[in-house]
Amino acid sequence: MSAAKIRLLGKLTAAATCAAAWLAISPAALAVPSFARQTGMACEACHTVFPELTHFGRVFKANGYTLTNVKQVRDVTGKKEELLGISQFPPLSIMAQISYTEMKTPVPDLAAVGAPGVAQNGTAGFPQQFSFFYAGKIAPNLGAMFQLTYANDSGTIGIDNSDIRFADELTLPDRGTFTYGLSLNNNPTVQDLWNSTPAWGFPYALSNANVTPLAATAISGPYAQDVAGLTAYVYWNESLYVEAGGYRSAKQGVTNELTGAAGPLDGTASNVLQGLAPYWRIAYEYNWDRHSLEVGAYGLDLKVLPGGSPSAPSPLIGPYNEFDDVAEDLQYQFVGDQHLLSVLATHIHEAQTLNAAFASGAAANPRDTLTTDEVALTYYYRRKIGGTVQYFSTTGTTDAGLYPTTPAGAPGVITSANGSPDTRGWVAELNYLPWLNVKVSAQYTWYSKFNGGGTDYDGVGRNASGNNTLYLLLWFAY
Repeated sequence: MSAAKIRLLGKLTAAATCAAAWLAISPAALAVPSFARQTGMACEACHTVFPELTHFGRVFKANGYTLTNVKQVRDVTGKKEELLGISQFPPLSIMAQISYTEMKTPVPDLAAVGAPGVAQNGTAGFPQQFSFFYAGKIAPNLGAMFQLTYANDSGTIGIDNSDIRFADELTLPDRGTFTYGLSLNNNPTVQDLWNSTPAWGFPYALSNANVTPLAATAISGPYAQDVAGLTAYVYWNESLYVEAGGYRSAKQGVTNELTGAAGPLDGTASNVLQGLAPYWRIAYEYNWDRHSLEVGAYGLDLKVLPGGSPSAPSPLIGPYNEFDDVAEDLQYQFVGDQHLLSVLATHIHEAQTLNAAFASGAAANPRDTLTTDEVALTYYYRRKIGGTVQYFSTTGTTDAGLYPTTPAGAPGVITSANGSPDTRGWVAELNYLPWLNVKVSAQYTWYSKFNGGGTDYDGVGRNASGNNTLYLLLWFAY
């Protein structure tokens, strides 16, 4: 295998699949009308404004999506044990996002060889995304939110964020109520109850036609739909939440060359998890009057084998890159009749041990760190009009191997002239909801620093502000 290929494979794992991983992150889509059909309740019972959950919505999710007001087809034993409980109408929904994206400065046109040129600025997504859901009860104590999505950037239909749950309750005298369950899911934090963790955090919808930074922590989405996890949780008195479990690689579209089947995974597959990746979560929510406050912590430890080539030496038993993420989060909500206010915050620290990347020359340091901070403030009036302002920041160790500069004579954009992953800026979003299941959004993203610099961050003259993005969106579900 050539040195260039070795460097490329190392960069994909060590930088958490870099910009490609950011583009693969699916927008949050937890709010679906099939839950309303199943429960007989309007969207506002479970959501402030979709997809942010209320306290009741969090309890509904923890109980396995099984609360129903729809007539059931039932069967029981002689001891009144329930054998079957199927809704007469299946909980199905569709969702669509239609968008327009424009960046402040166009990106280079790679087809314009030997002559200056820029790509067309202004990208229409019709649709950007179209999803089909089964979201609701499957059987007694068993429910799911299962999503299939067409995305215009890939032009394909594939599995999206999905969560299958078993849940039950236990009431102990003087000890309160324990909701306990299992979640089988394909994205760490997709099973979480709060909107302060990555899978369901703000921004709830993102353009897939903009320029995204090089660096992202492993828990923030690079492995979404690329893993399968089983976690167990306990939710005490609708306040204390504790969860633990693990994830394995569950790659889509990968075929073993010897078996001609979906597995087993071998060295031709990139970014394979070694063994089980442990995940943990603890949170406490306090509710009073119309307010709620949650504080918590969560984490994920991934050991990632580079692979990606049949000629790689011992690709599944050799050196690996480790990403150990530990995070803290906070969520405050006020849900009034006319005014709704929420604050979301998370701090993620990632310790990177880059044995594979450093050995191959893809990383300049054997150990790096990456830290993400996000704080968002949301306000709505009568669930009709409102918006969000968010500050975001990513900082980390300077590493010219992970975050390389633009090669001489080549266009830049997704590079770092000084080897730094540092990116920060603001997102402002204004929303209008003519109906509870229809949202019209205008979102603007400002960058004060991008991939380590404010001016000429790529070494070929592009400024961070050139990636400022206007994103217009029509988002509806039925």
